[in-house]
Amino acid sequence: MRKNFGRKTIITPLPVLILATYDEHGTPNAMNAAWGGQYDSNEIFVSLAKHKTTDNLILKKAFTVSFATKDTVEESDYFGIESGHKTNKIEAVGFTAVRSEFVDAPVIEQYPLTLECTVKELQEDKTGYILIGEVVNMSADESILTDGQVDLSKLQPVCFDSASNTYRLITEIVADAFSCGKKYIQKP
Repeated sequence: MRKNFGRKTIITPLPVLILATYDEHGTPNAMNAAWGGQYDSNEIFVSLAKHKTTDNLILKKAFTVSFATKDTVEESDYFGIESGHKTNKIEAVGFTAVRSEFVDAPVIEQYPLTLECTVKELQEDKTGYILIGEVVNMSADESILTDGQVDLSKLQPVCFDSASNTYRLITEIVADAFSCGKKYIQKP
C-alpha cells in the first residue's frame, strides 16, 4: 500500500553547493544552495532566490562552486542562514578565499573540490533566478585524490535531505554504472 503526499517533492541526492563570488569591492561572499546539479558535461545549474550572490553574478559573470563535506557542514550551513549583505561570512567562519586562476571569483581553500565557472545564463523568473554556469576548471586538493582522480570516499560530500531537513553523508559504492544492469540485455 502507498501513502499519498500531494505536491511534496523529494529529489535525492541534492548536493550542498557553496557558491562563491566577489562583490563590487572585491570582497568574497559565499552562499549555500541545495537546488542544483550537473546540467551537461561541462555545465551546472542552480536555482536561486535574489541574494547578494545574484547581484555579484550579474556584476562579475563568474563564480565558483564547492561541495559541503562532513568536515565543513557547520560552516556550509552558516553560509545558507546568514546574509552576505550583513556580514563577511567567509571571514566570520575563519575560512580563506584566494582568487581563482581561471575566473573572477574566489576559491575557498577549506573546500577540497571546486568548480570554477563563468555565467552562461542567468534567467530571472517569478521566484528568482536559474543560473547555468560553464565549468572552465575543476580543482581538487591532493588529499582527496586516488590514482590522480577525485575519490568521493575521501571528499565525504554531504547532501541535503529535503524530507527531513538534514544533511546526509554520500560515500558508499553499491555498483558500477553502465555495467551492473548488463545481465538484463537480451542476447541475439
